[in-house]
Amino acid sequence: MFKIFKKKETVAQPTRVPKHVAFICDGNRRWAEARGLPPLMGHRAGIANFETLVDWFIARGVTTVTFFIFSTENWNRSKEEVDFLMDLFYSELQKNLKHAIEKNLRYRVIGTREKLPAKLSKMCDELEEKSAENTGGTVVFALNYGGQDEIVNAVNAAVAAGETVTRETFETFLDTGDLLPIDLMVRTSNEFRISNFLLWKLAYAELLFIPEHWPDLVKSEKIWQFVLDEYAKRNRRFGGGKKANYSGNMGVKNV
Repeated sequence: MFKIFKKKETVAQPTRVPKHVAFICDGNRRWAEARGLPPLMGHRAGIANFETLVDWFIARGVTTVTFFIFSTENWNRSKEEVDFLMDLFYSELQKNLKHAIEKNLRYRVIGTREKLPAKLSKMCDELEEKSAENTGGTVVFALNYGGQDEIVNAVNAAVAAGETVTRETFETFLDTGDLLPIDLMVRTSNEFRISNFLLWKLAYAELLFIPEHWPDLVKSEKIWQFVLDEYAKRNRRFGGGKKANYSGNMGVKNV
């Protein structure tokens, strides 16, 4: 089957662009409650304009965009909310498959599939398989994901393989081993925690915490530009001297 790719948007490239931007998508319920809406409507608002956000960052030189959408701890929420989110994720991933083909994007869904509904788990597999060879950029969903669990699982896999590992070889046992290290992590809604998110990949990341709720960020090009402008101001020395390293290419290379 032939894939038809639309021409990528051409824009002026900033001097310093993060290769991997990761978002902790917080504040959906607070956004809805502030507007007198049912809390679950905040989750729906949080995926509105999603593909436009991805395309905007990719067009400006970001090659990997990751979203923390459901943690291993989020199962503690009400059954009504969890069921709503599982259905919402399934519908969104169906749209993402079309987006992947249209824009030549590779999609990854990290985290364990064990507790996910069968149809959602199958959809995750299908999205990954059908977009695996795409080269226009990588989009990652952290779904039923926990950073400590990922590291423990990788340790057990290394032990089972009987290997002595280095920092570089240990990454091959991680679910995220093929991804670039995170250059910039953004968390919304005035929360100042990393909440067990991609602990290994965050080792040298710049952190940015902003007051806007996620549904505000997902539709605001002004905030997107602020995110890139803020990163461009950072002096990333990685423990070295005055000369900064802006490459964002430490670790395993990716698209």
